[in-house]
Amino acid sequence: MTNSSRAERAVRIATAAGRRLGLRADSPRVLHDVFNVLVHLAPDPVVVRVPSLTLVPAGEQATRQRRELAVTGWLADAGAPVVAPSPLVPREPVEAGGTSLTFWEYVHESAPDRGSDGDSTDPRALEERFAEQTGQAAQLHRLLAGYPGELPVLPSLVPATGSSLDALRKQPQQFLSTADLDRAEGEYAVLEALVGDIPAHFPDARLQALHGDSPGYNVIRTATGPLFGDFEDVALGPVEWDLTLAGPRGIAAYEQAGGGPVDRQLLDVMEGARLLQVVGALALVPSMPELGPMLEPVVAQWRARAPLALPGVG
Repeated sequence: MTNSSRAERAVRIATAAGRRLGLRADSPRVLHDVFNVLVHLAPDPVVVRVPSLTLVPAGEQATRQRRELAVTGWLADAGAPVVAPSPLVPREPVEAGGTSLTFWEYVHESAPDRGSDGDSTDPRALEERFAEQTGQAAQLHRLLAGYPGELPVLPSLVPATGSSLDALRKQPQQFLSTADLDRAEGEYAVLEALVGDIPAHFPDARLQALHGDSPGYNVIRTATGPLFGDFEDVALGPVEWDLTLAGPRGIAAYEQAGGGPVDRQLLDVMEGARLLQVVGALALVPSMPELGPMLEPVVAQWRARAPLALPGVG
């Protein structure tokens, strides 16, 4: 539970919107408070996701949410292991308080795994857990490959990262120098070329519906098994985009689970794109100052890499 003003506002908005839809919302409580605030409208088994840190206008946010609800609803109807849209309200975003909300089934999370020393934060135990969950993403990808709807190609990269970099140029942050920003904008131009025609640069890339935000890190472990959640960035793209941050053990687990061969060169480009996306997230620091120190180590990791480039270009 958190007492941030962001969370308090989210509870008010979620409660009012839920009651308009016929939910009781007698004992709302905050489950999570970072980029989104998740509000459980207890006693009903409904969780409201309230965007709290975003540069996206409510109308555009609703468009993204419709895609997310369509894909997760389709997966849930097929029996896929996902956190499903709530069946107690229509599968549509709800505009409230100047933002756009989505409503999800409440699921009970299992107690965290613990290492041999009883510490659930043991790095080795966490690495093993994320590798296992990345392996489970192979099944998710097989299901997503059959999604019949239309999706844009990696919109969380292009144009979203470009918009973030534009905001940083207008309001620079202490964590990013002018030289850093110049480099970031050069890398974004590379991303525009890639997203505009991925097969031209990677002819063997498997383009399909994706989770869009490292599914191995977006798993809720329940008594009945793991559930994938947070499909906000659902998109069309290469499977390698979903495998960023997985690490060598995660990639091995994915391939062993039947996810197919992973293109290491494309994965490396996608890793660079993920780091650039994090650099762009510094545009949110004015709204959440504590985010800067959280992202600073990733920015350092981005600086240590060679600038993003495409094979055969440059």
